[in-house]
Amino acid sequence: MNKFEYGTGHLTASIALAIASGKVKAHLSSETIRRILASSAFVNEIVDNHQTVYGINTGFGPLCDTKISIEDTRKLQHNILKSHSVGVGKPIPKEIAKLMLITKVHSLSQGYSGISLTTLERIIWHIDQDHIPLVPEKGSVGASGDLAPLSHLFLPLIGLGEVESEGKIIPAKQLLNKHQLEPINLGPKEGLALINGTQFILSFATQAVHRLQQALETADLIGALSLEGLMGSVRPFDARLHQLRPFPGCQNVAYRLSTLLNNSEILAAHTNCDRVQDPYSLRCMPQVHGASRQAWFHLKELTEIELNSVTDNPIIFNATETISGGNFHGQPLAIPLDYATVAAAELGNIADRRCYLMLEGRFGLPKLLIEDAGLNSGFMIPQYTAAALVTENKTLCFPASADSIPTSLGQEDHVSMGSISGRKLHQVLDNLEYIQAIELLYAIQAIDFRRPLKSSPILEACHDFVRESVSFAAEDRVFANDINQLHQLISQGKLLAFSNNFAHQTGLKLHQDEKFRLY
Repeated sequence: MNKFEYGTGHLTASIALAIASGKVKAHLSSETIRRILASSAFVNEIVDNHQTVYGINTGFGPLCDTKISIEDTRKLQHNILKSHSVGVGKPIPKEIAKLMLITKVHSLSQGYSGISLTTLERIIWHIDQDHIPLVPEKGSVGASGDLAPLSHLFLPLIGLGEVESEGKIIPAKQLLNKHQLEPINLGPKEGLALINGTQFILSFATQAVHRLQQALETADLIGALSLEGLMGSVRPFDARLHQLRPFPGCQNVAYRLSTLLNNSEILAAHTNCDRVQDPYSLRCMPQVHGASRQAWFHLKELTEIELNSVTDNPIIFNATETISGGNFHGQPLAIPLDYATVAAAELGNIADRRCYLMLEGRFGLPKLLIEDAGLNSGFMIPQYTAAALVTENKTLCFPASADSIPTSLGQEDHVSMGSISGRKLHQVLDNLEYIQAIELLYAIQAIDFRRPLKSSPILEACHDFVRESVSFAAEDRVFANDINQLHQLISQGKLLAFSNNFAHQTGLKLHQDEKFRLY
């Protein structure tokens, strides 16, 4: 797919990310335009007929009973953007802000929001030309829509706020002047339609679907390398065992590990050894990685529902039927985001335990993964960093969705805090990528002590690929440099891309169940 139709196409996390990266071009179809024009006409008819409808000719929140004159309905929409732009903190990543624009356009284009075609076309111009508004990271409670971040996102429409354009941060007014564009004169309902919705939460979820999937794939790959370094057993990954407890995520991980380890000389060399069973961090990888994989799949499913939903308020069905409901409430995503945060943290937790195993001097490995321990501290201290990151992740696992603080003078008396859930998940994923870099550093060092035995073809290829960036350590050095090198391979998806390309070229199928793939 290289084209997508806003409002009528089925949006997925991968398509949204592809639009954001410029790989897919999104546009308004003739059918979408028809819906947009009809919905906008309904709003104008409501105003002309003096019907009282929330947010069109009334105040907002606790001011919902305050009538607004026809003459002031437009000013009302400009005021709401200005008054609700109260976000604080550093700007969110540019890709997240761009995803907010994309997901908002798709929601508004379905024809239930009363937005004008002119306004939507201006937003699409921002997307296509990569002029992305600056949005502060904090200020949303995730219920009345992501009010503060969405207000900042759309300030440039009325000539306010700032944008990132061509690598520079400039005032929105300057951008409009440069391109000889006038600020948008928002019509009735438009300001409210723009800032009501879950697009802040949703965009963090969309990117998290990709990042967590990448972390899961990486966990299996590095876990298999660690198992080889520790001369662990492949028997706990036997399909017959997992048929007796058939969680799909666990079965998929067991299949992946068995496939990654197939035809390993290292495995064959200790088939009849006297070890009865491995520690949990090795033999329970299908259960632990698999549980996290199922949490990812749940997040992916619910994110996809939200990507194709209308989440503003009120909903305009026609000129005589509007419903003021709660589609803007972030709870349906807040809870799975918190669940996914625990799932991501657990990947780091078990990875740290495998690191610790490789330092103990057991199973034929030298203590601290270095031959001259004493004079050299070897790989003792990177595990301290992993332990610190794992503990930090644990502190981030408290579910934000379990809390609620009433706002808007009690009118909005239960909120989701899903915006915090989304941001916390990414903090955990940031830490996880460093934990995985440390485990990878340990695993390839451990495998080098198994020579001349070799691992499976795919794991050997991955080992050699990693060794192009980080060499074997015979003595102490600044291991932070190694960690940062491996972090780049992991966070930028280079290690996964290499392993997937190798599998494709050799005809290796790395997934038992294709539903656990993002693309």
